[in-house]
Amino acid sequence: MDMDRFGRRDDLVSDPHVGADPRRDDAEVKEPVTQLWVRSPQATTPAIPDERARKAEPERATLPWSPPPAGGAARPAPADASAQPPVPGALPARRLARATGRIASALRALASALGRAVAARRPAEQAHQPRRKVQWRRRLRRWAWRIVMAASTLLGLGLLAFAVLIWYYGQDLPRTSELKGYHPPEVTRILARDGTPLAELFVERRTVVPISAVPKSMKLAVLAAEDANFYKHEGLNYVGILRALLVNVRSAQARQGGSTITQQVIKNVLLTPERTFARKIRELILARRIEQELTKDEILELYLNHIYFGHGRYGVEEAARYYFGKSVRDVQLAEAALLAGLVKGPSVYSPRVDLARAEERRSYVLQQLGDKGFASRAEVEAAARQKIVLAPPPEHAAELAPEVVAEVERALVAAVGPQANRGGYTVTTTIDPKLQMAARAAVRGNLDAYAARRGLIAPLKRGKGDPAPFEGTPTQGSERVYHGVVTKADDAAGTLTVRVGTAQGVVKLEKAARYNPRKLPPSQFAEIGKVVRVTFAGGDPRGGRLELALGPQSALVALDVRTAEVLAVVGSYDAVRGALNRARSARRQPASTFKPIVYSYGIQTRAFTAASILETNPAALGGKYRPDNYDESDGQAPRRLREALAQSVNVAAVWTLEQLGPAKVAEWARSLGITSKLGADLSLALGAYEVTPFEMVAAFNVFAAGGTYRDPALVRSITGPGGQPLPLPNAAPARRVMGEAEAYIMTSLLRSVVESGTAKRARSMSTPVAGKTGTSNAAKDAWFVGYSTDIACAVWTGYDDASPLGPGETGGATSLPAFIAFMQDAHKARPRADFAAPPDGLVRVLIDAATGRLALPGAAGALEEVFLAGTEPTAYAELPSSGEAPGIMWPF
Repeated sequence: MDMDRFGRRDDLVSDPHVGADPRRDDAEVKEPVTQLWVRSPQATTPAIPDERARKAEPERATLPWSPPPAGGAARPAPADASAQPPVPGALPARRLARATGRIASALRALASALGRAVAARRPAEQAHQPRRKVQWRRRLRRWAWRIVMAASTLLGLGLLAFAVLIWYYGQDLPRTSELKGYHPPEVTRILARDGTPLAELFVERRTVVPISAVPKSMKLAVLAAEDANFYKHEGLNYVGILRALLVNVRSAQARQGGSTITQQVIKNVLLTPERTFARKIRELILARRIEQELTKDEILELYLNHIYFGHGRYGVEEAARYYFGKSVRDVQLAEAALLAGLVKGPSVYSPRVDLARAEERRSYVLQQLGDKGFASRAEVEAAARQKIVLAPPPEHAAELAPEVVAEVERALVAAVGPQANRGGYTVTTTIDPKLQMAARAAVRGNLDAYAARRGLIAPLKRGKGDPAPFEGTPTQGSERVYHGVVTKADDAAGTLTVRVGTAQGVVKLEKAARYNPRKLPPSQFAEIGKVVRVTFAGGDPRGGRLELALGPQSALVALDVRTAEVLAVVGSYDAVRGALNRARSARRQPASTFKPIVYSYGIQTRAFTAASILETNPAALGGKYRPDNYDESDGQAPRRLREALAQSVNVAAVWTLEQLGPAKVAEWARSLGITSKLGADLSLALGAYEVTPFEMVAAFNVFAAGGTYRDPALVRSITGPGGQPLPLPNAAPARRVMGEAEAYIMTSLLRSVVESGTAKRARSMSTPVAGKTGTSNAAKDAWFVGYSTDIACAVWTGYDDASPLGPGETGGATSLPAFIAFMQDAHKARPRADFAAPPDGLVRVLIDAATGRLALPGAAGALEEVFLAGTEPTAYAELPSSGEAPGIMWPF
């Protein structure tokens, strides 16, 4: 301790309160006042002040806390300091330690100067002051020194502790350099072929825009509201931090934050938003680092794209679209001020929540713009006079095509891998929005018509035909449909209570609008005791939530004939994302719609022609498999293949399959696009094996497209977050399955189904169509699959639990109406076009209707039939002998 500047060392213990000898003070008072004693190993004799100071220098140099010698020369650093390996956070700690030493040295120098001044005045004062006053001054000097040393020590320790704190929390921090390549979660938009939005996929609804696309008014409004000195400070606003600290200490709670925009970016992007001391220290450290890694514009771009604006919208682009229906590129000053004001409290200042508070907050931001010089007073006043005009709120109705969402997600994962979950992609689909709406309307209208004719529309009355209610305990985790009994109606709550065996649940009528078009209250919707079809939500009977399942469901798929692009897809009555897409996932028996696949193989192999005579007697099948002819009447059994297909004769199809070989027909079906498992037995001819609507429409599209198969395509293009096009997953190339002439023969045969067969209702259409009806056993599945020259379409109708549709419900009555409604709407703007025959490979001849042979010249009832060249009959029909029917002649 450099005590020469303040007096002798004995003075440190001269106070009687610390155990010093008072007699010693008396002796020392008598000594000459101009001499100061220095007790040290180097000096034990009196010395004059200058010499004493010079001789004390060696002693001062040996003390670790002594100030640097005169001239500013600092003590040399240890020789091995540079050899030590760098430690994370050590550099800031060393800098703080050096700063602490400088401050302590300055305080000691100040104390020394004060001591010298007092020492210079002491001889004169001692000359005329009494002894007691001298002792009091000495004590005062000693306490002043102690206070200065204590303060210096505390300050040094505080700064050292802060340095250690910075070093401790500075370890294992996120790398700020990662922010240069940071891509926050964005919205993936699914568009129709014309750009119409179909659906959005997102974890956070955000659309990233570059800082260059953000108008100056938006940037300045955010700066005025959040951090006016953003472009001046280095990441930390010390005045703001101190002010917030004082407010928080005064209120005993965290009421204010001193965060800059840089700190907010760190809190939201690199750290968690928790309010803890540790997180705040880490935030302060990272704020300085991020300012060294990124430019101010880069930091502001991160901030503007990351912050939350309420109602599920993140970033300025989504906020501008939601509140004003425009891109952020087009917002004006008044709109920018409103958006900037939302950042402080989106749930409080949202104009969709409280318009008055939103306007008040906007006024504050505009005032800040003027006060900070970011906008002129004239601009501020003009913006303040503008009324807040919001865009209409987004519709919360069902999406146009929720069925495409799952398909697009699979396509995205195939194209970009797991990165697809981060979003930011734009997927353009093949969906035609007008046709999609027409398809949805056709399906709903058809199902509503079914519900009306089957008595499934409220009010529901008890009747003798009601099925027996379920008795027992419902199965946990099952999607089974039960017959429950209505036991209570609550008009106030809008619910029906239904007993299902030993369980009980509640049906909310707001979710049953399909069966309640008149919006009747529960007491009028169904009578007490009425048996209704219900299913437990989520398959959990313990939850007590029931859903009505009164009517069947339906699916529709439409393809562009030339490209096999999906124009429309409907998988259920309700357009709900995540619901079962029956067009893709529901496998059901195609019934008689499979018969054209059987006959097409016979045509393609030249084993049969359109004029071939087919066996229609079940006895001809022997005992192997003997189906009934559901659609034919006794005594009117058709014989030619064309008639058998038009009238959907079961025995004829089974007999034909037996002649061709079930295994060969199953393989042929796979070449047409049927990927579901098919059995090689005679029931295959009647569509006993389950397929999807997508598979059936793809198979029929081969006939419509002249014999070429293409996989149905739903995605046209994928654009990445940066706007770059991405390659699509490799699709199977188109392949030739049958010749054009062969495909035309099938179209001609399917035209007969419409003209004179089970689909005669379709003759009312303005455009020519070909197709086939299908009705499975007990009418559990009803189908119609057909096409025009432009569009191929498949419609399926049935209950999910395979309950019968009811008497009289067939493919022609239950599914064909939806096909007609959709195709009529789809062809409104299209010119009428008939099916054109290929120029080569076909011949047309007159045949005898009874035998399929060439008609005799001038014979009555001769019919024109089309044949593949080389398969036409060569023998003429013989005149039957009296009472004898003509014999059957096979073309093969």
